[in-house]
Amino acid sequence: MHQFDRRALLTLITTLPFISAKANGQSSTPISVVASRQDRTGRPHKAARANSHLDFKVITQETAGRVFLMENRDMVRGGPPRHVHYEQEEWFYFLEGSEVIMEIGEQKLRLKPGDSILAPRDVPHVWAYLGPQPGRMLFAFTPAARIESFFEETSKPDAKIADPQRFERHGMKVLGPPLLG
Repeated sequence: MHQFDRRALLTLITTLPFISAKANGQSSTPISVVASRQDRTGRPHKAARANSHLDFKVITQETAGRVFLMENRDMVRGGPPRHVHYEQEEWFYFLEGSEVIMEIGEQKLRLKPGDSILAPRDVPHVWAYLGPQPGRMLFAFTPAARIESFFEETSKPDAKIADPQRFERHGMKVLGPPLLG
């Protein structure tokens, strides 16, 4: 299994939006606050599961493709199919709710609010929120690659969460069913 310094990754993720600043201290990206329950693009995004919202907080354009950061709020019970990312690491920070169960490679884990974990690229993983009250989790992908467009497509009304072709178009592969049916 890959070894990562989680503290270094967290530092990297929190500073990436500022790396694109020019050497003279000017940024090509307008500096603005993305308010709670709002999306950087100004467009609503829904998860393919029920009424869960995806708020894009840092988009790939702002970081020259280095990072994509989104908040999944009003999470409902369930999660994505088992899958693998070939192009990026995925970092999870569970903010609020009851519990998230997760499998990364062969490890079975339980996350409580305040816990975070990294799923390295090329390592299969799957997660599920257990509910029953709505939950909230922050996700970061680095490098961003094609992941933002994956979530744009996933938020369309007719999108199916486990569409293998969509996963493949975005540098991922579906490997199995979700943890919860």
